[in-house]
Amino acid sequence: MKKMISYIRFVGLIVLIVALFAFTSERNKQRKINRVQIEFIEEQDPYVSELSVNKLLIQNQERVTNVGKEILVLNTVEQELDSHKMIEHSDVYLTVNGELRAQIKQRTPIARVNAVTPFYVDATGNTMPLSDSYSAHVPLVHNVSEREVKEVFPLLKMIQKDDFLKKHVVGVFRNHKGNYELEVRVYSFRTVIGKIENLNSKVKNFKAFYQKALKDKSLDKYKKVSLQFSNQVVCTIK
Repeated sequence: MKKMISYIRFVGLIVLIVALFAFTSERNKQRKINRVQIEFIEEQDPYVSELSVNKLLIQNQERVTNVGKEILVLNTVEQELDSHKMIEHSDVYLTVNGELRAQIKQRTPIARVNAVTPFYVDATGNTMPLSDSYSAHVPLVHNVSEREVKEVFPLLKMIQKDDFLKKHVVGVFRNHKGNYELEVRVYSFRTVIGKIENLNSKVKNFKAFYQKALKDKSLDKYKKVSLQFSNQVVCTIK
């Protein structure tokens, strides 16, 4: 008899747990998303606004906050965000209290190409449109088309990563021979890089020349500094 009572109690406990789980699950499905929180990860300039992200967080022409949690497909929301031309990556998730959170990583422009329709080159070597929210302080690139972005990208990436170049270089120019020149911030001389090859050696030579000429106070004397030739810097005086 005692075994029968224990068995009945055990079965009743199981039924109660299943019922509570089903009830909680149903209540959770019916709960509406009550808040949307957007977070921009990493310290970046605002190339895409929070308002623009909010506009993308829409399902079936309704605001996400009016959509039941059971019909909100997070992967779809992430795909919508990732399709934005200013967004590199997004992570969208729901909290237990019905809050929708979106973490946004923007794309990082490293150069602006001065074309008929200007555009940025980002840190991955892809093109991106100009932002309506913010203008990036990056080197200007002249006489380069979209098809030549891959060619010049190693130079742009080096400028972005190298503190010396990042401080002094404000522009990149591709001449009619396909050689590249740098425009420096203060001085008027042209710095001829030549073809996009042996960049480490060329930059090393340029740094050595610049520091010596700066010490000698002779930087104003030159109109062209050529780094095209192996292990040497050829200067043309004004």
